[in-house]
Amino acid sequence: MISRLLFYSERFTEIPLMSSYWQTVVRHEGLNKVKVIKGVDKYHVELRAAMVRRSWDEMWERKQELERKKQERESKIMLWDKNKDSAVQRTEEAEIAIKEMEDLLKNAVKANKIYSWDYLLDYSEFSKEKPKKGKTLEIPKEPSKTESRFKPNFNFLDIVFSSMRQEKDAKANNLFLKEHLKWEKECENINLKNKRTTEQHEKNLIEWERGKQEYIKERDKKNEKHLQFKEKYFKKDTSSIVYYYEMILSKLEYPETFPQEYYLDYNLETGVLIIDYFLPLKEGISNLKEVEYIKSQIKFKEVFLSESALNKLYDSVLYQITLRTIHEIYKHDTVDYISSVIVNGFVRFTNKASGKEATACILSIQSERDEFLKINLEKIDPKTCFKALKGIGSSKLHGLAPIPPIARINREDDRFVDAYSVADSIDDKTNIAAMDWQDFENLIRELFEKEFGSVGGEVKITRASHDEGVDAVVFDPDPIRGGKIIIQAKRYTNTVGVASVRDLYGTVVNEGAIKGILVTTADYGPDAYNFAKDKPLTLLNGNNLLHLLGKHGHRAKIDIKEAKKIIAEQERMRKVA
Repeated sequence: MISRLLFYSERFTEIPLMSSYWQTVVRHEGLNKVKVIKGVDKYHVELRAAMVRRSWDEMWERKQELERKKQERESKIMLWDKNKDSAVQRTEEAEIAIKEMEDLLKNAVKANKIYSWDYLLDYSEFSKEKPKKGKTLEIPKEPSKTESRFKPNFNFLDIVFSSMRQEKDAKANNLFLKEHLKWEKECENINLKNKRTTEQHEKNLIEWERGKQEYIKERDKKNEKHLQFKEKYFKKDTSSIVYYYEMILSKLEYPETFPQEYYLDYNLETGVLIIDYFLPLKEGISNLKEVEYIKSQIKFKEVFLSESALNKLYDSVLYQITLRTIHEIYKHDTVDYISSVIVNGFVRFTNKASGKEATACILSIQSERDEFLKINLEKIDPKTCFKALKGIGSSKLHGLAPIPPIARINREDDRFVDAYSVADSIDDKTNIAAMDWQDFENLIRELFEKEFGSVGGEVKITRASHDEGVDAVVFDPDPIRGGKIIIQAKRYTNTVGVASVRDLYGTVVNEGAIKGILVTTADYGPDAYNFAKDKPLTLLNGNNLLHLLGKHGHRAKIDIKEAKKIIAEQERMRKVA
């Protein structure tokens, strides 16, 4: 666009030898015009110059207006072309998204991706970029007496009178000394700044290297754990079998709007794998059909699938996810551990009658291995196939009608032991940091039983782990929260380090739990809190534990110093005995 600034250059000049004659130059750089105005009267010359300026102003405004209209026309054409292309592109993307939903199962079968144990290892590198050193400043050139600015210019008198020459020599030398001192100070400042830059870079490198080593350590530890699962898998270890198929399901690609949440249980004796799988809601299915650009209104118009078409697509997607889940399990079962797969399809939704969140099982299917492997999944109709396999569910899945699942995940575990009551026997004089560890574990069970009991949760403690800690498992019947929550409590008098938090996380992964809670009578170090970030872990310190006790009507105290003395005395007495 042409600049709207006007540039004038004027100068009134009295012409030599003509004292009564005047001239001025008027220049407009926008119009590229120059005019010289002359006259015998200065006022008359100024008036004519003003008229020229006014004329050029009007000319410039007209030119600007023409340019503005031209650019508006060009912008509208460009906008129309751009928006038209955008509408076409969005329509193509919408069609692809719908087609992918229609062929979700077929595409997965064709792709035939295999996720072996080795493929599931983490080969990723540390992603944080290595710090680069900041720009260092260059040392300026040192002043030299040979430079012309430090050499005095002598004239004839300076040559004749030595005092004058000496004075100029002294001035030149003083100037040199002044500039050299200035240079020295500048060098000192630059060297100091460069030193700070180098030190900061070295510090950044150390932090980066520390982060890299921690990442590699965690990655290798995870891979080592993975390989341990692999070894136990081929020995028919139940938890390793569950772990493997959870990893397989985690690798399956679905849109981000799909929950990707599932819970598995395997019965070694029967070879039955049960999967509670959370399915997407209808809102998670892309229903954009076409995008049009309306030129007259300068806006886009989105065209969506009809309600009946969306319902049909949604039902098809749910059937396809269910069949694909079974397909992926059998495809990866190269050792014939799985004789039958049960998939219970759950959804979380807002009950329109009550306005409350609800969870319902809307489909359930059990498929025997030999029967399922005979099916050509690329050519079937998902709903027809589901019904042929005796799957149960409403004829209209989009109605979210609940049905009883064929089988549910078994919550029994031979690690659980009988519990007894402790909470009612404590008061504000009871130092739980010095409590007998068996009493402590039962106190924790009681506490979390009350915490989860209001929603029907069940808490069971496991056999002693001999680390002055306690493991407990919460079974939450509401599938919104999952099913299994691991609780570990440490009756400690010292700060809990990151190792305990890592162990809990490993247990959560190993058990297929949705969350881990670590409770201590002491507190945690900063590394422990940092490790727990972005993981399904909750860390409760001594103060949190006392608050939780108070919440459920119990009072106690935690006195670490007193507990250390009591425990030390107990240890001494054991040695004497």
